[in-house]
Amino acid sequence: FQLQAYGGGLVQPGGSLRLSCAATGFTSTHYAIRWYRQAPGKERKGISCIIPSIGFEYYSLSVKGRFAISKDSAKNTFYLEMNDLKSEDTGLYFCAADIDCAVEGPAEYWGQGTQVTVSS
Repeated sequence: FQLQAYGGGLVQPGGSLRLSCAATGFTSTHYAIRWYRQAPGKERKGISCIIPSIGFEYYSLSVKGRFAISKDSAKNTFYLEMNDLKSEDTGLYFCAADIDCAVEGPAEYWGQGTQVTVSS
């Protein structure tokens, strides 16, 4: 049961980036896949979540309208498409899995983080 997040990097303000989360060892469509962000010096916060089995999606107010979560069931991979990136989007991004989208709390399963830096 593993999650691996990748795709982070350095991007200019207003730019776009797509993060990927590869799930192995379990049928990810039976779970909620969450994305968390930990900004420098701050607590980790949940920003998006998807429950593929019921087509539910969640976005925090800070990313709603700019970020989009999606899945590729054939690849057992989830994505976080990030557009119109701002400096405050800088942070370490984690994907995680649990039975629901209660992103206010920690998840059951975690992948390693991938760094996103938004800077000119």
